[in-house]
Amino acid sequence: RDFNERCAQCSEVNWGLTDGGGFYCRSCHNVIERTREIVNTDFITNSRVQTISKGSKKQEESEGGCEWYICEGFQLVLKKQVEALEALGVHPQMKDEILCNFWRCYLQKSKQAYCKRPAAETVKTLSVCESSTDVDSDPERPSILHLLSLSESEGDLQTDCSSFASSVSKVSESTSVYSGSVDGSLYLMKNQKEKLRMTMPMTLSFCYMALLWMREPITLSEFLRFVVEGHIPYLNVFEHFPEKMKLCGLDLKIFCVESWPVYEEVFNKMHELAAYLDLPRFPDITESCFLHPDMLCIKYLMEANLPDELHNWTCRVVKKIGIGEVDFLTLMPGNKSTRKVKYDVLAAAVIIVVLKLLFLLDDCYEWVLSEFAEERNKNNTEGGPYFEFKRWYEVVKHSLDVKQKKLNEERAKYLWRCEKPLFYSVKKKSKVLKRRQMVVNLQNQFGKLSGSVQRAKKPNPSSFQLSWSEENADGSCFHGHSLKGVLQEKCGLLTAMNPDYWLCTVKLCNEKLCGHLAHYREVEFPQSYHFVLGLFSFLLRIQPSYIHDEVCMIEHKLFNKKLYKKLKYNAVLRK
Repeated sequence: RDFNERCAQCSEVNWGLTDGGGFYCRSCHNVIERTREIVNTDFITNSRVQTISKGSKKQEESEGGCEWYICEGFQLVLKKQVEALEALGVHPQMKDEILCNFWRCYLQKSKQAYCKRPAAETVKTLSVCESSTDVDSDPERPSILHLLSLSESEGDLQTDCSSFASSVSKVSESTSVYSGSVDGSLYLMKNQKEKLRMTMPMTLSFCYMALLWMREPITLSEFLRFVVEGHIPYLNVFEHFPEKMKLCGLDLKIFCVESWPVYEEVFNKMHELAAYLDLPRFPDITESCFLHPDMLCIKYLMEANLPDELHNWTCRVVKKIGIGEVDFLTLMPGNKSTRKVKYDVLAAAVIIVVLKLLFLLDDCYEWVLSEFAEERNKNNTEGGPYFEFKRWYEVVKHSLDVKQKKLNEERAKYLWRCEKPLFYSVKKKSKVLKRRQMVVNLQNQFGKLSGSVQRAKKPNPSSFQLSWSEENADGSCFHGHSLKGVLQEKCGLLTAMNPDYWLCTVKLCNEKLCGHLAHYREVEFPQSYHFVLGLFSFLLRIQPSYIHDEVCMIEHKLFNKKLYKKLKYNAVLRK
């Protein structure tokens, strides 16, 4: 109390003592070299030291768990997720330089760390700190100091206690009754909703934002599929929490996930985060980048078992409407004039538009072309076989139905309850573990009696869900098939024999008002178009309506002049 010098970090006078007699600032946890002077030097000679005690805090921590904050929990989740991505082959730079800096910037923007405490909250925190004891004010207490860096690097941290300072007198009660974390009960208060509050889906947005910055060869749909398959921690991720970080009450509401990640939610939150953090323009998406439509079209043409010659047509469409330009593809946070690009959905939509250009997909013309190609293949002895849409439809549909059925069964059988039991008291730990082991033994016994198959181990992650080999003798691979049956040479260029084209919609909707550029109803469109849409919907694990939106957008860019003339002509007729 007699030491009145201001702290060099935060300029406040709020000193506490460590167990070793050192001085530290209670506001920003800055430790200085000054030590407490011993006033009373009286001691008893010829006495023998029996025990040395540092207080009861450490013992309490070992029994009841340590104090931790919600942001520490999310940081641990991000750490586990990025380590899983590294195991999949992502560059280590993503963890140490990219994601770590994004996370620090978020903590600073949301005033959770790396910032000075607002002056308006000084009186509140001072009154709180004065009521605490020296033992409880150990500078080692805030575990946020040694958990906050994803890269294990050192750094100065100034925590902002203003969010829970006014109610800190109730922290001990809320910690034991409402949540295991210090600020769990206060994290979900209404005043926190004004900020971009951290949630479990936002951890995926953080990871995808870092992947996009690194231009890693992983699309959002592929990333979310790895999450669902369990290769990236997300569902029951709190199982990886240290045993001292007790979860209960509102903590479970924050960290427990009981639904599959949604593409649109993760995508939109990523863009909100990029704008919230004031990030600069992302690295350019060039033609050599995996996320470029020309590159992604190769991947999806292979996975959809379509002819390789279609890639020439997808490249022509991309170049024609300018969706392969760097400025169109590169993310510019906060720029509302540019459209948010879904790279995987855009590539799938380009392929669908090309299929409509060549085969029309009106439940009539594609079957006529199939009969023509079938006759040519019977008499064709030179070169590769002609592509038969009917045969392709039968082969792909059979494989797609098998995969879809397997996926539905896996989702129906998924156990949302975590394997690691949750217990909130050391006294009840043995009972909970014993009860859990009893349940597992009973499940195994009933499984043997009923003859049910045990759950297989997770398969190795793969970029392809449907694989096709040209070595198959049954002719189920169509990669090397020719498009000669649907093309004709005109003025030295190969053009489609089909002169017609039908639009999905004549006028686009306002995406900001209704959420879609066009409305998709299955009964209003041909079955061939619906099948192709459903195929890519399965590959991307996204609703068909979102792919339909991209198809409509590409069509309007491709036929912009003709549509403008038609709409102008109709307006004249109405007058």
